[in-house]
Amino acid sequence: MELLTADEGRLALSYARSVLHEHIAGTPYGEPSWPAIFSRKRGVFVTLTIHGDLRGCIGYPYPVLPLKEAIHDAACTASTEDPRFPPVKSDELSHISVEVTILTEPKLLEVAPDMRASAIEVGKYGLIVKGYGRSGLLLPQVPVEWGWNTREFLDHTCNKAGLPAKSWLESSVQVFTFEGQIFSEKHD
Repeated sequence: MELLTADEGRLALSYARSVLHEHIAGTPYGEPSWPAIFSRKRGVFVTLTIHGDLRGCIGYPYPVLPLKEAIHDAACTASTEDPRFPPVKSDELSHISVEVTILTEPKLLEVAPDMRASAIEVGKYGLIVKGYGRSGLLLPQVPVEWGWNTREFLDHTCNKAGLPAKSWLESSVQVFTFEGQIFSEKHD
């Protein structure tokens, strides 16, 4: 995966914040000069927190849109359409911290189910679990924030998919890994 530079990461964050302000408060922003990487299709998630508590997190696990468009859509959707939270209000914007995670393309973890936990490195990989017509995703930073080991990470990703915790041990359940380049504001 072609990594973003520190300046491009700051631009991604600034753009996500500007999109939030436009989407929630109607505040217009000027389009910056876009480096070429923002026109390439990339997976991305935008995470919103207030004082360390999750306020919204939505994104695209696969590279289906140019990065600029994916950030725009993810920021808007995370702020108003995450089903776990009510829509963000304009008076919350100054308290929100924004995090943008740029993803590598997910790859099927091709090991026996009982070897999956040993093939995953906490803090390096994010996970997608697919099975029984359901899927769930957790970003690479989640198990670090919660202090989970690999088995707990797999269990929680299964739960996110609406599956029983140990479903990752079933051969009919697929586990995908991806990496993420994380850019974060530090307001909390």
